[in-house]
Amino acid sequence: MDTDLFVAWLEETARLVHRDRDRLTELDAAIGDADHGTNLDRGFSEVRKALAEGMPESPVQVLATAGATLIRRVGGASGPLYGSLFRQMGKGLESPVTLAGFSAAFDGGVVAVERLGKAALGDKTMVDALAPASRALALAVRDGVGVRQALEQAANAAAEGSKATIPMRARKGRASYLGERSIGHEDPGAASSALLMAALASVAA
Repeated sequence: MDTDLFVAWLEETARLVHRDRDRLTELDAAIGDADHGTNLDRGFSEVRKALAEGMPESPVQVLATAGATLIRRVGGASGPLYGSLFRQMGKGLESPVTLAGFSAAFDGGVVAVERLGKAALGDKTMVDALAPASRALALAVRDGVGVRQALEQAANAAAEGSKATIPMRARKGRASYLGERSIGHEDPGAASSALLMAALASVAA
């Protein structure tokens, strides 16, 4: 897992977020501020520019650049949360990057998101997609699965986790103010997190 792969991951994430910007915003309109898609689209576009201008020389630099850019450029909660995910991953990554090392670093990033958002599995947040993805990666490492298959399993787990938020009642964030009315809607943060993992699986194929 080299620098080019990490750059490609973020570029593909930017492409998928831009493609699904309206869908993410519609999801957020139902239970939030109706700006998730717009904010993330702007943020990941800035990440692409920063990576192109900075020419990072390592996966750690890629993640650090992405994290700092998202924290600076994205409004609302999503910027700090995604920014913390990438920054913490970068701090936990060792070179050369193996699947086991990436899995451990990714788990550290998810923990950082949980702490910052004070959220846990089942709260109807992005954690409901990220935590299952992290578990899937850890299981893949344990079972000796190859990188491509492992990342596909993580992407599938994230997608399933995102869909699982639909019947949940939100317990964190603006959506929690809606109470029972938050039930029946997919969480936008979980949906964008599923895109993040789908992008990684795609570029590793």
